[in-house]
Amino acid sequence: MRLFIDSFWRACFYCLTPRVIVLSLLPLVIMVVLAGALGYSFWDDAVAGVRDWLEASSLLTLVWRWFEGVGVPGLKSVVAPLLVIFTATPVVVMASLISVSLFMTPGLARYVAERRFADLERKRGGNFWQSLGWTLASVLLALGAMVLTLPMWLVPPLALVLPALIWGWLTYRVMAFDVLAEFASPQERQQLLARHRLSLLAMGVVTGLMGAAPSVVWASGALFAAAFVILIPIAVWIYMLVFAFSSLWFAHFALAALAQLRDRLDAETLDVPTTTVVTSPHATERLASPHEPREDSHTH
Repeated sequence: MRLFIDSFWRACFYCLTPRVIVLSLLPLVIMVVLAGALGYSFWDDAVAGVRDWLEASSLLTLVWRWFEGVGVPGLKSVVAPLLVIFTATPVVVMASLISVSLFMTPGLARYVAERRFADLERKRGGNFWQSLGWTLASVLLALGAMVLTLPMWLVPPLALVLPALIWGWLTYRVMAFDVLAEFASPQERQQLLARHRLSLLAMGVVTGLMGAAPSVVWASGALFAAAFVILIPIAVWIYMLVFAFSSLWFAHFALAALAQLRDRLDAETLDVPTTTVVTSPHATERLASPHEPREDSHTH
């Protein structure tokens, strides 16, 4: 728990440093360009398609009439953009995570190592392609979990718990691997992931809950169409800050745990000679005083 809390506060402090802010700009630019290109190419058609689907549903027609009866006649025009945004949000989130994994997390891990663990040996237990494959596989598993559990999101408590667990699990797998890829050997990485699995998962869940905050900004962009162009980049920026904080938190935690693991192994190695057992007392006497004459030589 001490390592958990210590790494949390260190990550908060590091988020305010200029280097972290600069490192967060590249993924932000990529996501803004991606969101802008998707919006320019597909926004109108997507909203029109969703609106046609809403109007064609006989069940939803009753719902719209009920809303008109209670004085909310224009709800249909708001629901269509919201559905498009909520559908596109996971795509943007996944792309954000991949970009952060490839560009931001390794740089932040090196930054933490330079400032706190300058003497930590880099055993390079993973490379770029392994990290990319691990991230893509984790993203596919998370998408599968999201699709399978999507009907359960309609239940109010589960709608808050399940997304946090999915994003937390995904963040935990991706961040921990990327932080340790350069510094730990495969064996050390497996030991750390097994020993600190619950703490790492808790960190992922916390950051997953933090990652739900930008959804409010996404919804505001749909409700206030005039500010859509401004609010969506702000939401992407918040995602980047959350991911940057996640990278720093995992970097502080994982590198400190790796340093402790190696210190413990070194201490155990140094203690090995002190456990030598001597089985021959006569051999001990000869080693202690090799020039001392034997007692039986004076008996003659």
